[in-house]
Amino acid sequence: MTKHRIYSISVASVYPHYIAKAEKKGRTKAEVDEIIRWLTGYSQQQLEAELAKRTTFEDFFAAAPALNPSRTLITGMICGIRVENIEEPLMRELRYLDKLIDELAKGKAMEKILRS
Repeated sequence: MTKHRIYSISVASVYPHYIAKAEKKGRTKAEVDEIIRWLTGYSQQQLEAELAKRTTFEDFFAAAPALNPSRTLITGMICGIRVENIEEPLMRELRYLDKLIDELAKGKAMEKILRS
């Protein structure tokens, strides 16, 4: 089976789009970073280092220090697919991140986005 193309794309190439999406709706880069840190367990320094290295999504999630166990509480539709029904683990992690950024852009409170 061939890997999905998104796996080999660098997080750094998509990151500005996450920020732009959030800022367009009055949210901040700091909130985007907080979401990524919550999901993956990276510190701010580690996140910035991964972005600077242009780490691929596949390697970014594989090296994540501590994927948040509460991420399984993320449900709903993203790109017409239910996040909780995605069977491929890496694709599910990517869609969790997409879903959280969408929730941020829709104005949801950070406490709810971070499932606290």
